Order: sequence, then C-alpha cells, then structure tokens
Amino acid sequence: MEYRPLGHTGLNISVLSLGGSSFGGLFRQTDDNESIKTVHTALDLGINYIDVSPGYARAEAVLGPALKGIDRSRYYLATKVGPMTGLPRDYSAERVNLSLDNSCRLMGVDFINVLQCHDIEYADINQIVAETIPAMLKLKAAGRIGHIGITGLPLKVLSDGLDRTAPGIVETLLSFCHFELNDTSLESLLPKCRERGVGVINASPTGMGLLTERGAPSWHPAPPHIIAGCRKAVAYCQSIGENIVKLAVQFSISHPDIATTLVGTANPDNIRKNIAYAEAPLDQELLATVRQILQPIHNHNFTRGRPENQDPLLG
Repeated sequence: MEYRPLGHTGLNISVLSLGGSSFGGLFRQTDDNESIKTVHTALDLGINYIDVSPGYARAEAVLGPALKGIDRSRYYLATKVGPMTGLPRDYSAERVNLSLDNSCRLMGVDFINVLQCHDIEYADINQIVAETIPAMLKLKAAGRIGHIGITGLPLKVLSDGLDRTAPGIVETLLSFCHFELNDTSLESLLPKCRERGVGVINASPTGMGLLTERGAPSWHPAPPHIIAGCRKAVAYCQSIGENIVKLAVQFSISHPDIATTLVGTANPDNIRKNIAYAEAPLDQELLATVRQILQPIHNHNFTRGRPENQDPLLG
C-alpha cells in the first residue's frame, strides 16, 4: 500500500481509504458482522484512514464494535458534523458539540483525527465561517479533534469555503464524483489546495455507480446523457473482458496531489479486491481508450444544494 501526506496535517495516509457509508445500510441491507470483517480486512491489508458520518444511519454504531480493541496507532478516524440521521441539517455550534459527543460515544473513542463540515452546499456559508468552524476550532484547542475539514459536491462551495477562511484553518477538503474517469474537474482546485497545504480526499471513484456493471441507482442525480455515456465505457470494458471498476480505482489514486480516495463497501471480499486493484499496475492503453470513449461527456456534471452554492451545469 502506498501512503501520502494529507496536506500539512502531519498524517500519512493510505492512497485507498475506507468510507463508512455502506455500514449504515444506505445502499443495501447489510450484515453488521460482515461490516466488522470489512474494517478488520482493510486495516490488515494496509488501509489506515476511515471516514464516516452521523448522517450515514447506523454506520458509527457499527464501526464502534469493529474498532474495539484495535490499537489506535493503526488507524486515523474521520467523521463529520451537520447532518444527523433522523434530524434536520444543523450547522450550529450546539450541533457541532452534540454531534461530536454522540460520534465518540457510538464509536468508543475520545479523539477524532479529522472532523469535517458535511455537505456544506446545504448550509449558509456565512454560518459555516462564523459559527461552525469556530466551534470546531474550540474543540481542536481542547484536544478533542486533530484537524478540520469541509466536504461537498459542488466545487464552487468548496473553493468558497477555502477563500472565506484564513490559511491553516481548513486543513482537509473532501470532494466526490469529481476525480474519476469521466470527470476530472477536481484538478481545478488542486493548485489552491497545494498552495494552502490543504489535504485533498477524493471519493466515489465510480461516480456513485455510474462506472459499474450494475449501473447508476435510480436515485442518481446524473442526467441521462451522462449515464448513457458511462454505459458505453462499461460496455466496452465488458466486451474485452476488462473490469472498469479496477480501472476506475486505479485512475482515482493516480494523481499525486490527491492524498487518498475513499471506497465504500460492507463486504470484506470487495475491499480485498479494491486493495488489489490499487496495488496493480495501471493499463495505460486501456485507460486512454476508455477516456476517449468518455470524452463526449468529460466534466459534464450535476450539482445540488442552496442556489448560491451550486456549480454551473456543464453539458
């Protein structure tokens, strides 16, 4: 497993990391024992960064037993504030403190390495800057968290979040669906992150299912032409006996300025496969062909959140 620095945090993390959304059963009914085995398998095979959220249903409650008895030096733990399952989104200072207390209780820990504002496109950025992040800074000063991050889908709001805070305050940025075979628009933010020492976390290397044989789920926000374009790339890989998920994972970890890519699964065999993909050489000829197939929809996007936080639609 390769490891890269997470910006200026001092954390050296695996290029492939484990996302906990699947543990909450958000995508399919899952077995808690299988989820626990998945965590143990990931750690045993070199993954050392785990990302979860109180917005992922039961995920933190499942992760707690999985981490019980494991030496804390073996992993870095990230969670989020803002959404909590069953409650309205709330980015107040009160929610920040409540959320962290609850997360630590469920996971059986007293320290979170990276605490992130979750999906800030749904928030008033003024509140994030004036209330949410200052509350997180107090937690950092108290020694309860190590570092502060922001997450979201629109790149615009992530850039705004960096611009509206002093350098060194926001230390990590989590983006999803913007560095994958069909969309590399995250590259536009990398120079700013590099200049500020912000660690970049990529997620959803298959575009939330776009680049899989199963295909995008019914709830997927991508418009039909993006879905159809991705199906062409999937069909090509099938026709020559290649696995597009393998290619997608390998491509997602290929940029040296992206510290890690999150993959979410509650299946130990799947995490083994993803780790094997990450450690295998990238087929440059196949990559070039697939990216050529995807060129007509390259960087075509979808967005969400408050109107002022949304990205302009391309394509």
